[in-house]
Amino acid sequence: MLRTIAAAGVMLVMATAGVLAQQKGAAPNATPNWQAPPRYATANLRAGFEPDPHQVQVEAGGDREATGIGPDCAGWIDFSKPDVDLNYTAGEYPLYISVVAGVDTTLVINDAAGRWICNDDFDGVNPGIIIQRPASGNYNIWIGTFERGAPQRATLRISEVPPARR
Repeated sequence: MLRTIAAAGVMLVMATAGVLAQQKGAAPNATPNWQAPPRYATANLRAGFEPDPHQVQVEAGGDREATGIGPDCAGWIDFSKPDVDLNYTAGEYPLYISVVAGVDTTLVINDAAGRWICNDDFDGVNPGIIIQRPASGNYNIWIGTFERGAPQRATLRISEVPPARR
């Protein structure tokens, strides 16, 4: 009888530990892998860069929802790696990161301080983020699609000049 109770106690502890381990293991998968090499490009830019805007052609979209990453995050991205990494040396200018596409796209950025910044529909269905006082460092950028589906062509624009809005 004592062995049965002890065995049941051990099983309960093991089951609880398994649930806790699963919960702890879930955290890294809750956000995109910002440490992976980017899918399309690494942009090394310093304040005053030319040409401005710096543009990168990408295919937006992915198989995971961005809604749980941070405030204002929406759409579908590929969690396995960023689309673009920006290594930025800041100066006196704001940083404007935007997307131009023929479909509704979204923008997810892990900034130099490790904060998640997102936007959808800054200019019509095109997303954009303004960082007034950007820090020097690495910015990981994902371009998503608002609707799940096939990847869509898009252009990432990085600028220090305010974008012309429609």
